[in-house]
Order: sequence, then C-alpha cells, then structure tokens
Amino acid sequence: MSDLRKKWITAPLLNLIKKVLPPISDTEREAMEAGEVWWDAQLLSGKPDWEQLLNMGPPSLSEEEQAFVDGPVEELCRIVDDWQISFEDRCIPKAVWDFLKKERFFGIIIPKEYGGLGFSPTAHAEIVTKISTRSTCVGVTVMVPNSLGPGELLMAHGTEEQKQYFLPRLADGREIPCFGLTSPEAGSDAAAMVDSGVVCYGEYNGEKTLGMRVNWHKRYITLGPVATILGLAFKLYDPDHILGDTEELGITVALVPTDTEGVTIGQRHLPAMQAFQNGPNWGKDVFVPMEWIIGGQENVGRGWHMLMSALAAGRGISLPSLSTGGAKMAARTTGAYARIREQFSIPIGKFEGVQRRLAEIASIAYVLDSAHKTTTRALDEGRKPAVVSAIMKAHATTGLRQAINDAMDIHAGKAIMDGPLNYIGNVYRAVPVAITVEGANILTRSLMIFGQGAIRCHPYLLEEMMAAENPDTEAGIEALDELLPKHMWFQFKTFMRGIFHGWTGGLFASSPRGVGAAAKYYRQLNRYSAILTLVTEISLMSLGGELKRKELISSRLGDVLSQLYLLSCALKRFKDDGSPKEDRPLLEFAMRAGLHEIEVSLLEVFQNFPRRFLGQLMHFLTMPWGHSVHTASDRQSRACADLLMTPSETRDRLTRGVFLGNPGDGVDLVEQAFNKVCATEEARDKLKKGGIRTLSRKTVDEGLERGLISESEAESLRDTADAVDMAIQVDHFDHLGQQTSAAR
Repeated sequence: MSDLRKKWITAPLLNLIKKVLPPISDTEREAMEAGEVWWDAQLLSGKPDWEQLLNMGPPSLSEEEQAFVDGPVEELCRIVDDWQISFEDRCIPKAVWDFLKKERFFGIIIPKEYGGLGFSPTAHAEIVTKISTRSTCVGVTVMVPNSLGPGELLMAHGTEEQKQYFLPRLADGREIPCFGLTSPEAGSDAAAMVDSGVVCYGEYNGEKTLGMRVNWHKRYITLGPVATILGLAFKLYDPDHILGDTEELGITVALVPTDTEGVTIGQRHLPAMQAFQNGPNWGKDVFVPMEWIIGGQENVGRGWHMLMSALAAGRGISLPSLSTGGAKMAARTTGAYARIREQFSIPIGKFEGVQRRLAEIASIAYVLDSAHKTTTRALDEGRKPAVVSAIMKAHATTGLRQAINDAMDIHAGKAIMDGPLNYIGNVYRAVPVAITVEGANILTRSLMIFGQGAIRCHPYLLEEMMAAENPDTEAGIEALDELLPKHMWFQFKTFMRGIFHGWTGGLFASSPRGVGAAAKYYRQLNRYSAILTLVTEISLMSLGGELKRKELISSRLGDVLSQLYLLSCALKRFKDDGSPKEDRPLLEFAMRAGLHEIEVSLLEVFQNFPRRFLGQLMHFLTMPWGHSVHTASDRQSRACADLLMTPSETRDRLTRGVFLGNPGDGVDLVEQAFNKVCATEEARDKLKKGGIRTLSRKTVDEGLERGLISESEAESLRDTADAVDMAIQVDHFDHLGQQTSAAR
C-alpha cells in the first residue's frame, strides 16, 4: 500500500511541486537558513499560543545597564549640540568622539572579557533610543558599530586570535569600523555583486603568503570616511584551483585595514544633509591574506550566510531604536506644543483635526515602543528572529515617518524654520535615510516579509521544497511521503478554523486568561491569524512560483502578518504594564487602526487575486460581511490627544527615555512652558470667566486690576506667559545665513 501511494500519489505530487513552488536561489536559501522563526511562526499557524508570548515577561535592565543609561548616556546627551553638529561643523566634535571612546559606546555588545560593556540587546536598544531623541547623527554613529559590522561578525564567526586582537580595539575606539556591502551595481541584490577577489599568492610581512587579490567599489558606507578597519564583502574566485576544484567560491567577508596599499577612502556623502560620516571607498589589486577572512580560510564562501545571521538580530535593534526614539520624542514635544500654542484663544490641541493627528502620533509611539520592547526581549533570550527583524525595520521606520509628518503639521512654522530651537526639522530630514538603508522598505515589504515568512514559518512548506530540490528522487519521494499527511491535516484544520472564525467574526475565538477587557482584541488577532493562514495556503497552492512575482499580493499579505505582530506586541505591553485603565485609549486606538489595516489589506488581496474566482471564494469564506472593524472614533481620538496634553503617568510611561533637553534649548523651553501652563490652569480659567481670553503680561495685569486673580496668581501667570513666548519662538539669521538670535 505504501509503495502504491508513493508511486501513484507522492511521486506525481513531487513533480507538481517542482513545477509549482518557487525555486530557491543560493542567496535566498542562505537568507532563509539564517536566524530563526519565533512568534511569527505562531501567527502563521492559524492558532497562536499566546502563553508563549505573554510568559516572556517585560524586558528589564540590570543595575549596571541602568546606571549606564542614567550616567554616561545622559551625560552624552547633555554635551551634544545637534545644531552645531548638523549645520555648523557638519561633523561630530572631537570632545564627543573622545567621550564615546572613553565610555566604550562602540563596545556595547562586545563581551567584557574583550574589553566591551557586554550589555544585553535591551540595554543596547535603550541606549540608542535615548541618544536618538537628542541627535540622529550621534545615534547612528553609536548604532552602526554595534549593529551589522565587524564587531558582531567577529563575535559570531571570528577566530579566537581575531577576537583577542580586534574586539578590545573596537570596544575602546582605537579601531573605528565600517562595513562595505553596497556597490553601485548591487545594493539589495547581493547576487549581482561585481566586487571580486582571486585566490593567489602574494607578499605579506616579507613572506610569500596565500591570500586574495581583491578589487572593489563600495558606496553609502556609514563611518567609511573615518574608519580604520573595513569589513569587506566580495565574491571570491579560484581560477587556478589553488584551494580545490571549485572556481566560484561565493561571497566572502574579510577585515581590511584602511591603510592597506591599494585602498582608497573617498570623500563624504551627505545623506539627506545628515552629518554622520558616510562615503565611498575603492580597492585596486589589494592583497588580502587568508587570515584576514573573518573566521579564517574555512569561512571562504560563507559570507552571505554570516551577514544574514548578523542581520537577523541587528536589524531588530538599530533602526527600530532610532525610530522608536523619534516617535516618542514627537509624542512628547508635539503634545506639549499643542497645549501651549493657542489660536483663536484656545490651545490648538483642542481643534479636532489636530486631535486626530495627536492621537495617531500617540498610537504610533505606543505600538513602536511595544514592538521594540518585545523584540529586544526575544533577542535577550538569544533568539534571532529574521522575519520579525524585517517587520521591525520596515514598519518602525515607516511609523516614524508618519509620526514626524504629523508633528511637522501640528508645529507648522515652528518646525520648518531651522535653527537651534527647532527639534523636529532634522529628524524629518533623517527619515528617508532610515527608510532606505538596511534594505529599502519597498523591497522589504514586497519581497521579504511575506516571501520569507510564508516559507519559513510554515510547518511543512520549506521541507517540501527541499524534498523537491533533492537530486536523489527516491529520497525526495520518501521525505514528501512523510510530510504530506501532516500537511493535509494542517490544511484541513486551517480551512475549518479560518472559515468558522470568518463567518462568526471571531466571536468564538479563544483568548488568554487574565487579560480582562483586552480579550476581544486577542480574539480578533486569532481570527485574522486563522484567515491569513488559510489565504496563504490557497495562494501557495494556486500561484506557486508565480507568487514571487506578484509583489503587490505578497506585500499586502506581509502587511497582515506585520500588523498581527505589532498588535500582539501592543497587547503584551498592556499586560506587562498591569493593564492600566488610563492607557486603554492608546491600546484601543492602536488596535482599531491595525485591525482596520488588516481588513483593508485582505480585501485588496481578494479583489486583485490573479485567479479571480479564488479571490471571490476567499472573500466569501473568510470575510463574508466585509469590514467589521472601524478606525477609532472621534471620542477615542480626543482621549488619546488629551493624554499627550496632560501631565500623567501614562504620558511619562509612553515617552520614557526621551531626553528633555538642556536648559534653554528648544525641547527644554517647550517642556517648561507646558509644565507652567498646566500648573496655572485654574488661575487662567478665572481670567477666562472674566472675559480675558488671551495670555500675556498685559492681560494678566488687567485681570489683577479687576480683581479676577490674586497677586501670586498674577506672578505665576506672567511667568507662564514669558515661558510660552520663549517656547514658540524661532531662530533669526542674517541674509548670509549667519544666526543673529532667537526671534522675540
């Protein structure tokens, strides 16, 4: 019976799979093998095990890590002048560089035994987040050596000799690293890389040495202009068969000192006028000894796997930290500004159009901070969730863009007039850089999140694809024959669950115990997890390899997976915080926005599905009633906006980690004015009852003369009026662009 099944069922199915399922290139295979699946696999199982996520607990810092955040990080923020760095000097001053080296900011992730700080991913993320609320330039400068670069690659793949030599020098700043991957011909497409090396013998330290003759042209290399050690990715060839029979050995990664003969460090790029060091470099017939390969000669050809392994973790920390910091800073300052800035004698935050934007900023900050905390908590456990890291990079940077755009609209002229008092404008300019680097968001959204997620997170699909690609046909049939019954049972459960939850609106979906009023949102995420899994099965079965080319379908399904992840992190954060009633407006706004986006994405998949009948069938089976979740109501918008415009534990919790400025700078002036406006609200109401609607020294004196307020209240109100006047000012420059003053 078994032999008959294999002959008449399994073997034909194997041939069909070979034709239908997308082929996997070598670079794709290595990308999928790097890192691991985690909560993303649960979300694509159709029935997430919430205990797995909720039992992780909240992230935390050790006493040493917290002391570093409260000490050196706070001090760094105080000595940094972002205007001077970005618009006057166009570089970080020596005093700041020296401080970064002295306090080992470049060795955050390097273990203590090698001279680094040895901090956890959560501490690494908190440090970069706080610095980024002060200066994106300094944030990037700290971020890069601790993310994808020589340090991380050495720790994971270097020889002990390489670690002993380089890691202490990287930790204390004696070596400044950069990593050269992108070239003019090949950015995201590593297979198109033309930078090459040829195995040969050359002279090194006066002796004949086995090595490589390497030529390259790299650009967009962060820290490149000031780097002393270059991590270099190139394709290695062995035409003379010195190492063996194989000529094309694959992508290889080596460490090359920038003072090596033949290396040219180019002039700087200015990415969106950001002042962090970035630039091109070239190599012409550079001899690279084999011992310079990270991990030594045995790692020849393993460079892409090494890079993908590092990216699986680093991409979940670096730019998400910067984006979270920017969103939290936008929430803190924009809420304060909307409270102190008045038009038509009322705070602009009382206008409904402004309230909606404030609510969206608050919601973005809440979701990004939640996902950021959850992801770093997973990294603390040693996980390397590649798909989750891609989700975080793409959606954190996109979220930052929306939050900063909304903040710019609310601040209006305050945000577009450059100068030291402008704390929003430079972040606005930096956003396109974050969107572009570490894999442009269009690529990440269209090809990576769902393209890799559907295959990696599926319990059987990757193994089936491997069986189809097995050159031993009999072994492939054996493997597939074992997988098929399991996959068919999985499909049956998926279809039944997806259809049932689709027709009942998730009413009977399960939710974890002890989540209170948030249970309805757990049920909805379970509902859409089941639907996404069903749609994924149908898409893969019907489109097969064609799905890779249907980028708009893939990107929409990726959006569903991404929103499921982000919203599940928000639910976890709400529970970790003790489910505070005061935070519920933030959770409700975020959940409604995310669930609405999930529905829009699914309906667009059904509408545009290449097999029109299947699109209509999926719509009928899973969402027969159309939209069931609407975005937040106007009442919920007002509640979220009020949270940003009112001193409270919720506001402080949401914006924790934001540097509140040095005395007299833009952020500090707005923060001080906000505190004074809130403290004098009762006295201000007395003036309004007397018909005095505006706040100035003149109107305060009038109110005092009329007996509406006391002398002490008048003095507080005068102080408040002065503080508001200072906070809303912008800078003046002469006709040559030289600063003259803050306008009064």
